[in-house]
Amino acid sequence: MKEQIVFERLTGLIAFARAGSLGSYTAAARSLSVSPSAISKSVQRLERHLGVQLFNRTTRSMTLTSEGRDLHERALRLLRDAEEIEQVAKAARAEPSGSLRIAASLPIGLHVIAPALPRFRELYPKVTIDLQLSDQIVDLVEESVDLAVRIGDLADSRLILRRLSPHRLCCYASPGYLAQHGAPMHPNDLSEHETVNLRYQSTGQMFRWPFRIGDREVEIVPPSGIVVDASEGVMATMAAGAGIGMSTSFVAESWVKSGKLFPVLPDFAVERDNITALWPVSRRANPAVRAFLTMLIDLC
Repeated sequence: MKEQIVFERLTGLIAFARAGSLGSYTAAARSLSVSPSAISKSVQRLERHLGVQLFNRTTRSMTLTSEGRDLHERALRLLRDAEEIEQVAKAARAEPSGSLRIAASLPIGLHVIAPALPRFRELYPKVTIDLQLSDQIVDLVEESVDLAVRIGDLADSRLILRRLSPHRLCCYASPGYLAQHGAPMHPNDLSEHETVNLRYQSTGQMFRWPFRIGDREVEIVPPSGIVVDASEGVMATMAAGAGIGMSTSFVAESWVKSGKLFPVLPDFAVERDNITALWPVSRRANPAVRAFLTMLIDLC
């Protein structure tokens, strides 16, 4: 009976830690693969045991109380310790197995990771993949993500990072648009063309187009008649003949091979070395993470 009480307290702390980080019982339940009612009951039992209210609850929101904020970081440490114990146990098995949760931006996920998953599953059939595609930055530790692939750096002492191969940023347009309007010879000529630009979902800011001109790099934001908040939307709009846009080489490759897009201003294209794989310190010995990282390095 005593062991059962201790177990209920531990599950309550885990449920509380995850609900406090994600802001809802539903999100916490999804991340822990249980029902929202199970999370709610675990937290309520913990509150009764501690004699404090951990959350302020309304029909529309849930926030930590002052006592809840004080206890939340301690509960997070408990959750991280539990996950590290699990990862150490997994590392004892030589063959990669279990669930592998991967987070990536939509362009990288669609064009780099997703096409490689069938081959990875052939090599490691005991690993199941949970791929999350979003341009929103997620907290790998709090949301139990095993590996993320992002464009840009993230300073977080809880994470290990590995920079992957460089990629190019270049302008593209459809053959139909170029046949009708011609191709610009210099970035300054873009003001005389129709352009399609990307707006970042995470910040709402417009993408600044970089160009290598001589020995320096310049950035411009062209006056675009069409703005899209997803890279695939930009590509589809360009392919339909709307104008010139800029894209990474790994996104544009399939469009160029199919003949739907053609490079524009290639002599002014720039290289970027900012695609990074990141994984929590607690996952460093996980065989599935190591295997997937090896595949990524070969791909990128």
